[in-house]
Amino acid sequence: MRRFLAGIGGLGLALTMSQFPEYAQQYTQRLGGAVDELRIVTEEFDQAAIAGGLDRQTALARYNASNDEFLSGRGSSMTATFQRYDMLRATLERIENAGPVERLQALPAYLDTDIGRRTLDNFRPAVPVTMEGILYAGGGFILGYLVLSGLVRFFTLPFRRRRYAYPRRS
Repeated sequence: MRRFLAGIGGLGLALTMSQFPEYAQQYTQRLGGAVDELRIVTEEFDQAAIAGGLDRQTALARYNASNDEFLSGRGSSMTATFQRYDMLRATLERIENAGPVERLQALPAYLDTDIGRRTLDNFRPAVPVTMEGILYAGGGFILGYLVLSGLVRFFTLPFRRRRYAYPRRS
């Protein structure tokens, strides 16, 4: 019975873990799309600033120094956009250069972002046919089997019969 339950636990965790590479791939695609769009906004702003004889910082300073509430708000918004672009671009570079274990360790960081939550909301499971997916499935099976087997063994301890060694007769 313990092996059966542990096998079910192993299969359950194998199925769950095998989905991580697909989630990471979908997250990376969404992140890449966000970076591409912010790059376009950033480049258009920089080109407009250069056409006006300014660099980015000087153009932003003009926005922020304006007495017009709309223009100063626009400057603050553009500053936040540039910061988000730099952050997301750095995150994308880290993910693209990370190995399978590093991506798994970063899972909490993925889920704690707006892009990560939207990816999870729209996540579509996939059959793991890549080596990475198969490795995650295998690791999940082993971990699930061992954890559930240990839990079953622990919770059944009080109900086990004790075997007594009878003294031998001479």
